[in-house]
Amino acid sequence: MAIRGVASTREEDMTLEEFKEWLKQFDADGDGRISRNELREALRRRGRGRGWLTAWRSDRALRHADKDSSGFLDDSEIENLVAFAQKDLGMKISTW
Repeated sequence: MAIRGVASTREEDMTLEEFKEWLKQFDADGDGRISRNELREALRRRGRGRGWLTAWRSDRALRHADKDSSGFLDDSEIENLVAFAQKDLGMKISTW
């Protein structure tokens, strides 16, 4: 499975496992979960918005993906985040 931005280049393509590894680098406190602020930083670095737009998108993404309402994303919720990214952040998921 690959995740690709709508206007992406080959360098932006990644598998689901690569996406998980990329996201883990933003786990600043090392607790194995992604917080709202950590997700905001990931989206900012990925170029999916700036300032208030990044905050708004990260809040929406967390609300969509955080099925247990803990305020954090764990491994079991990453696929929910991928679905959100595909639908609302303009990323395309395809199988190769």
